[in-house]
Parts: sequence; C-alpha cells; structure tokens
Amino acid sequence: MENDSTFVAPEGVYSITEEHKPAPLAQHTIAAAPILYPTKVSTVSVRFPATKSSNAAAGLSQLLGGNREKEGKKEKVAAKEREDGLSVSSSDDPDDGSPDASSAPAPDNSTSTPTIPHEQLGTPFATLPGGLGKRKAAPRPKHSMRTTSSTFITRLQNSDNLNRALQSKQGETTFLFYNSAKTFVWTEAGTKIKEPLARIYFSAYPTCHDVNLATVSSDRLDIIIGFHTGDILWLDPISSRYGRFNKQGRICSAACTAIRWVPESPNLFLVSHADGTIIVYDKEREDGSFTPQEPGTSPPSVSPLDHTSSTDSQGEWNPLDSIFVTMPPWHPVTIGGPGSVGAKPDKEKTAKNPVSHWRVSRRGIVDFVFSPDAKYLAAISEDGCLRVIDTVAEQLVDCYASYFGAFTCVAWSPDGRLILTGGQDDLVTIFSPWEQRVIARCQGHSSFVTGVAFDEVRCDGRTYRFGSIGEDNKFILWDFSSGALHRPKLHAAHQQRMSMTSTISLALRRRGESTLYLPPSGTPGAESPLPRYHPAPSRNEVAVVQPVVVKHIGNDMLTDLTFLPRGLLTATKLGHIKFWIRPLAVQPRHLRTQSTLRRGSQTDSIS
Repeated sequence: MENDSTFVAPEGVYSITEEHKPAPLAQHTIAAAPILYPTKVSTVSVRFPATKSSNAAAGLSQLLGGNREKEGKKEKVAAKEREDGLSVSSSDDPDDGSPDASSAPAPDNSTSTPTIPHEQLGTPFATLPGGLGKRKAAPRPKHSMRTTSSTFITRLQNSDNLNRALQSKQGETTFLFYNSAKTFVWTEAGTKIKEPLARIYFSAYPTCHDVNLATVSSDRLDIIIGFHTGDILWLDPISSRYGRFNKQGRICSAACTAIRWVPESPNLFLVSHADGTIIVYDKEREDGSFTPQEPGTSPPSVSPLDHTSSTDSQGEWNPLDSIFVTMPPWHPVTIGGPGSVGAKPDKEKTAKNPVSHWRVSRRGIVDFVFSPDAKYLAAISEDGCLRVIDTVAEQLVDCYASYFGAFTCVAWSPDGRLILTGGQDDLVTIFSPWEQRVIARCQGHSSFVTGVAFDEVRCDGRTYRFGSIGEDNKFILWDFSSGALHRPKLHAAHQQRMSMTSTISLALRRRGESTLYLPPSGTPGAESPLPRYHPAPSRNEVAVVQPVVVKHIGNDMLTDLTFLPRGLLTATKLGHIKFWIRPLAVQPRHLRTQSTLRRGSQTDSIS
C-alpha cells in the first residue's frame, strides 16, 4: 500500500531506500548561512578497476595526498591542533593572494590551446562531430585546497581515511554532489553511510554545478561550480585541487544561474548569468581583460560565419529575433579575419577567456540545456521565452513564448525530438523543435513547476516518460505519445513552416543527413524567412496530457529531480535528498493492470 516512502506507478512500486539530510547548522558557524539558493543535485558513475597493482596504488596514493609528506611534521602538528584532522581552514587575509586558474602559470607539460575549434572556424562547436576532436591528456586544476590561503574557500572537511577508501573501491560506484547554503557536498549514493566523503565551505553561495562525463575516471573528476558572485570554480574532489575563473566577476559580475560542460568536450563549458548572458569558457585558458559590447552602442558584431546580425535596421537589438554575439579581441576573426582592423597581437593574447559572449535576453537566464548532439541549446529566461540557439552558427533559431509568466525549468529528450519546460503558469509544456510548435501541455500542478526531467530508461522514441516537481510539493509522472494526441489546427504561417520543414528533412534524410530546423532568416539560401518568434497558442489549440502518478513529498519545496538507471532522486530546497528505487522488474505492456490497458485503448481510439 502507498505511504510516505512509496508510490505506485503502472510498472510497479517505487520505494525510498536512501536519504541524505543536511547537516545540523550548529556544526560550523559558516553553515549557519541562510538558504538563499535551492539545492541542485548531480550524479556520476565511476568504474574503479577490479585489481590494482602496487605501482598503481602507490601512484594514486601519491596523487591523493602523498605529496603532503614533503611538508613533514608541520602538517601533522597542524592537524592535531584542529578538531578534525582532515579539515583545513583558510587564512584571514582579506586580499586573497592565492594564485588562481587565471593567473598562475601553466606547468611545462601542460598543453596550451593552439587548435581550439573556436580559433579554427570561428565558433567553439564548429568541429563537433558529437564532441570535440582528439586532444592530449587534459590538464588538472593547479591549486591544492589543503594548503590554500584563499578566503574564497573557507574550509575543507574530508571523511576519515578518504584516500584509503577510494583506493579500495572496485567496480562501479555512483557519486552524488549537491549544494546547500554555502557548502558543496560530495557523497556516495547507494550506501548507508551518513557522513559525506567531503564537504567544502565557501564564502559565497554555490548556485549551480556540473560534472564532466567526458573525463570521468577512477582518479579524477572534473566539476565546475558557479556562485552568486559570478565566480566559477573548477574542482577535482579526488585530488582536492581547484582552479578559478571569472575571479571576483572579472568577466561578468552577475550571479551564475546554470553551468554545463559541452557534451563530449574535455575542456569547454558554458555559464548563464542573471544579466541575460551566456558565456563560453575553456578550462585551459586564462581569464582575459574583456568588456562586452552593448547592443546599440557600437556597430553590431558579425558572426565568424557571417550570418548573424545582432541589431535590426534601426540599430536596436531585438532579443526575440536574435542574440547579440561579442567576439573577444583575441578572436582570430577579430584580429586577422574579414573586417579586422589593426595589427595581429602577440600569440600570448590569443588564448584567453571568454571564448565567446552571447547576450541572449534583457532579463536573467534561468537555465539552459544542450541537445544530445550539442549542436543546439535550449535556454529559458525571466522574460517568459524559450530560445533555441544554434551553437555552431552562434545564432537564434526559434523563440517561443510561455502561456503565462516565466519558464522555470527545461529538459531535452534523449532522442532530441522534444523539449520540456515548466513554468509559473503551473504547466509542463512539450515543444517539438522539428515542427516549431507546442504539441501538448501537461496539467497537474497547482503551483510553480520547479523541475522537469526525462526518464531515459522508459523513453523509446515513440513513447516518453518524464517527471516534474513543483512548489506544491507534488512529484508527477507523465507518459506521452504524440500519436495518441489530436493534432490542433495550425495557423497559415505554422502550416507553411511545417511544410518547408518536412520537405527539407525528407531531402536531407535521402542524402543521409539530418536537421532539426529550417535555415533562419538572413542565411544564404533562405528565400522567404519566417519570424523566429512564436506566440503562445491558446488552450483550445493544444492537446492536454493528464498525469499518470501524483505523489506529495514532504513539506519542504522540491527543487530538483534526476532519473537514474536504478531509480530517481528528489531534492528539497533545504537539501533533503531521497533516492526512490525502481520496481525490481518492469512489467511488459500486456501484463499491466486493466485500468492501464483501458487507458491505452482509449488513447489508441483517439489517434
């Protein structure tokens, strides 16, 4: 029977097998900071080798802490004086004179970035065949958290015998990362261990983070963390090393709202800010002195591919029709390409951050996600718009308005065919970028939607399972199949655009190619460009999807939702994380309950 720790879905019973609760605020004075930013969760599965040679173990031991032996007795004495032998408190130096990723020189064996795709074809993603080209061994962060004097990192607290525990692991292990107040927590999922593996305290609030799946290994994890001050931290928790970007808001002082590694890229990541910008960074670059152009104050920047106009005929930038791209002064097109002025600068100035700067909206960016092939990006903002951006051309493809208020969360389906959004209109909206339209709305929440996610285990390209959470403390599961819905009548412009899309897609498939979108206005070959902005259709024009499961979870506002192969994670604003394990076996369709079969027969008759 269903209770607080279980819920029943068509495939069986989900139950809680693990919980992570925030530490008591009294443990450390810094942890007493108020919860201003919601808890966000990320996971990664790491495969540890089954057998480890003595040399490998020694190498890992040296990496994780063997270098500390050089510090001798001083480190041991200092450890005894602290309450926790593995805790490190920072200096009180207000100047924070510690080196960071933007100022410290790179070691001799590190690789610079002479062949960055952005420098080759004028865009950071132009050479992505689903990822970046081959590179040398990726560098590691330069600075140790154990010996830092930075006032930005105020304390590092590792669990007892962390190094030995990591060395003894075998097989696949799932790690969990989340932020709570001014702390960032690393713990292990799937165990009954209550204490985290590491807890890092900062002087600023972490607001977002992401794990690089392209570089995951048993001896390194690349994590980027964004803060409310605009600062960005590159962290390897296994070696307790870090690097910093956008230090003290050098490039952008607005709060970080979302941060993502480029899929399959070992070094590129994007950060969105509360001032409406998205900035491309390279972890191998240093920060440069950069001032972005403001729309209307200078001649519009032209994309390296020469098809992005950032302003209209009157010089006024329209955020519903384009993004405003600023190329940094070290960009090769700026220093030596078409329309460049002046002599070519020194080579030292050609590898700085940012890689590119996009002004997307006049209001803050709330979140963004990549398409599975990383060629497109879906960004939502406080102005109530979903924008689909071509990352190769660095230009806006489509802009969709919400039914009411701002969008609050976004997700892209595993096959790239659907985009989900949740918003202040209490709706989950399903967009089809193939057809440039809203295809369904999901009604079930009674307050703002705070998170949406696809369940890849139950998405097969024809039917989709996804979940949503909201400020009403509801967790809802939805099943969707576009073939079971009435197709609403479309306006003439939509019909024309869909017809053109179908024709182009069919022609490209015959040639063995694929595309999601039409050539946007201004692109050579686009004879009759259609507007990029799409107003929200009325309720009568869009099909409605009803929930499959509605579950009330606790009394604290839900802020994050993640599906895993073995189950799903829900997180609250205060950092209470629950893991719900899946049923032992997923029932085939013909063995499901009679009510499910009747519901399926009804939808089939509608189609």
